[in-house]
Amino acid sequence: MVMGIRMFQQSGLTIFLVAGAMAAQAPKKQAAPAEVPKPVVYRVETGTRIPLYLLNSISTKHSAKGDMVYLETAFPVVSKGRIVIPVGSYVTGTVTEVKRPSRSKGPAELYVRFDTLRLPNGLTRSFSARMGGVDGNVDVKVDRAEGKVTADSNKSGEGRTVAETGQIGASGGGIAGAAGGHAMEGMGIGAGLGAAAGLIGILASHGPDAVLPKGTTVEMVLDRPLSFSEIELAY
Repeated sequence: MVMGIRMFQQSGLTIFLVAGAMAAQAPKKQAAPAEVPKPVVYRVETGTRIPLYLLNSISTKHSAKGDMVYLETAFPVVSKGRIVIPVGSYVTGTVTEVKRPSRSKGPAELYVRFDTLRLPNGLTRSFSARMGGVDGNVDVKVDRAEGKVTADSNKSGEGRTVAETGQIGASGGGIAGAAGGHAMEGMGIGAGLGAAAGLIGILASHGPDAVLPKGTTVEMVLDRPLSFSEIELAY
């Protein structure tokens, strides 16, 4: 009987040891790796309009193809509630075409392409953008689709010039005619000569140049999106 109990105890001890060894050899369950958060990307979409100040003047009279244009952002651009393009960021552009005013070819035209953006922290982006508008204090028109700047043709001014010259001629002709006893006839001849002189003067001129003075506010329209990461926007 005692022998049977000892054998049972020994057998139980053996079973316990074997079970412990198996438990020690069993692979431990590894904890799931922590999920890495996706980086936040701030995107300025195509078509975004950004107001800029001109830091140098450009015109069809003094500028040439290839000249650099320097500008500064006048209003912050926000993406996902964060300012991604602060006020004071620098923009550079290039004059791509200049057409002087001509009676045969039409009014003066100027094309500007915006090329690079530099944030205050030094980050630089190359991009593509065109001019989409200009403040109302400048006598030019902007083609929003092409970014073309065209000088005001001033047709009303031309008509006023002819009329004023005709009036001056009529007055002078009337005085001369009165001296000779033919006041009305002199006025008619003087008006005709004055109008002709005014018209000749207009035809001899080439029309106004397209001028964008330093400090002019222009609107830049993005032709492709701009993306920034959280690290790139660290100031």
